[in-house]
Amino acid sequence: MDEESFKNWSLEDDNDNVVWLGFDKADSAANVLSHEALDELDDIIKGLSLEKPRGLIIFSEKKSGFIAGADVNEFTKIKDVGQAQELIQRGQGIIDRVEALDFPTVAMIHGFALGGGLELALACRYRVASDDAKTKLGLPEVMLGIHPGFGGSVRLTRLIGGLSAMDMMLTGRSISARSAKKTGLVDHAVPYRHLKIAAKDMVMKKPSVSRPSLLKRVTNHSFVRPLLCRVMTKKVAGRARKEHYPAPYALIKLWRDHFDNKKKMLTEEARSVSSLITGSTAQNLVRVFFLQERLKSLGSEAAFAPAHVHVVGAGVMGGDIASWISLSGFSVSLQDTEPGRIATAMKRAHTLFKKKLKKPRLVQAAMDRLTPDIAGSGVSRADLVIEAIFENADAKKSLYKEMEPKMKPDALLATNTSSIPLEILGEDLMEPERLVGLHFFNPVAKMQLVEVVKGAMTGDGSISKAAAFVKAIRRLPLTVKSSPGFLVNRILMPYLMEAVLMESEGIPVTVIDRAAVKFGMPMGPILLADTVGLDICLSVADILSKDMNIETPSNLKKLVDAGDLGKKTGKGFYQFVKGKPKPRRPAPKGYMAPVDISDRLIFRLLNEAAACVREQVVEDSDLLDAGIIFGTGFAPFRGGPSHYAKDTGVEALKGRLDEFQQKYGPRFTADEGWLKI
Repeated sequence: MDEESFKNWSLEDDNDNVVWLGFDKADSAANVLSHEALDELDDIIKGLSLEKPRGLIIFSEKKSGFIAGADVNEFTKIKDVGQAQELIQRGQGIIDRVEALDFPTVAMIHGFALGGGLELALACRYRVASDDAKTKLGLPEVMLGIHPGFGGSVRLTRLIGGLSAMDMMLTGRSISARSAKKTGLVDHAVPYRHLKIAAKDMVMKKPSVSRPSLLKRVTNHSFVRPLLCRVMTKKVAGRARKEHYPAPYALIKLWRDHFDNKKKMLTEEARSVSSLITGSTAQNLVRVFFLQERLKSLGSEAAFAPAHVHVVGAGVMGGDIASWISLSGFSVSLQDTEPGRIATAMKRAHTLFKKKLKKPRLVQAAMDRLTPDIAGSGVSRADLVIEAIFENADAKKSLYKEMEPKMKPDALLATNTSSIPLEILGEDLMEPERLVGLHFFNPVAKMQLVEVVKGAMTGDGSISKAAAFVKAIRRLPLTVKSSPGFLVNRILMPYLMEAVLMESEGIPVTVIDRAAVKFGMPMGPILLADTVGLDICLSVADILSKDMNIETPSNLKKLVDAGDLGKKTGKGFYQFVKGKPKPRRPAPKGYMAPVDISDRLIFRLLNEAAACVREQVVEDSDLLDAGIIFGTGFAPFRGGPSHYAKDTGVEALKGRLDEFQQKYGPRFTADEGWLKI
């Protein structure tokens, strides 16, 4: 076979007549199964089926991983269901031809094997994987609003049993090579240096093909599947509404109805994915995927890798920031005036490390990187100092005055302030150009976004360093202009305050929160306020009210004055019983909720988003959408506030705002930024 004719694949026939097929996608950092790459693979497989070598080993020539999946860029070019089905069935056919080869085939996996990449591996007779920490296997298509379409739902359920397979596909989670070996997904998990030997060994010895245990096979039985599907549907419903995220429900139905007929299941798999991929949820989730990729590209890991980081403030935020930085491999010292707070933070860090790292030696190594530092001696040797004390400008400025003379000349000073402009915080600094904002969100270990705040005096080099550091700790950096509330809190606060105002009008908290969740928010605004802390909400609202059209409702002030601060005190708008929220005032029997609750909440948010676009708090509306999705959890299936406004129709939204202005007051006056959206 003429290997020179292939742009993305290379073939090498060794002395034992075993063909090594290397994938190296042209002009791409990662291997993806583009239309062109699949066409070439098809030609190769057809040729090999005639040549009949002793065996075939498929591997990646890229260091980044095996195969990341299908080319997501091509998803955006699909025009209709018919075109989608044609493309998916074409891919299915190629994968089927790999499975039909009558000689041993091995997928040799190092790094990620995701989506279509794992589906190709599943079509091979054997799979061997390196037990490297970077090796992850999964079918995460549900994250893009679809489910596996190249036979993954058919082959995975048959290989490892319905229960394990469906759990992987419904959650989209990836598993390590060792976990994959335990489940039967791979035949061997070996050190990287033994990978080629293990792959060749499978071809030469032709061991029996892996089969699931009797117990795992039972989960696929026609009598058992309906019962399991009911349980799965209930579990999925607890995380995602069917009208918002149809893919997991479609996958459950596919397995329940068609598992017993492999050919029929493949046909229905293609039909189901074709319908999903052209729907608004998938198209918007693909948009979110590209927004995430854009954020990832904003920081350069090579630009700044501090040898030591010093964090001041061991409260929940400061302690969790320090522990996440340590978890990411950096040396960190944690300072606080109260030893008890440091002790509590260290305990929380240990819990996080055990959960994330599992192995005792790795947990201990992370703990060794995190040093209690009551005296603050870490300031003088830190390349980055992060201030995370309470939200008071005078207190922060006083701390900077004490620390700045002790800092290294080229060290970066960052503040975790959530709402105070950097111009205020930096006015007494000797070198204000090195002050940046690094605004993390709570909980730090879950929230991906970090706002990188640029003040009027902040140097471009400081911003580059800060963004690079955020990327180095596996978070998404978003550069925002220094202004009250920056981006996320500024847009979120009117939404929260409107909810609090509704509560003061007598609308039950459960009714308000239910309306927001029905729209697609991950949590209702009242419960969110209780979770964040009502004192923090009040503080931010008071700061923002000086510059924005925000009125702090009296019911919020009363609760804070009474010491009812939300979840952390056990009482707020909700009462927390064993950590679970219960309304302090249940909805009256037969209560009829106003029909405009959701619109009131979302329109306050959208109106502030329009103002942020107008003022260029971020570079453009796409980055605004990215910030609000990854910083607040704003309904990802809607594509972000700006995108939702465009989809709904700007004129229609402005009309509704005018109605609300007449009914509820000037806070609903349509911002001039709507002209830019």
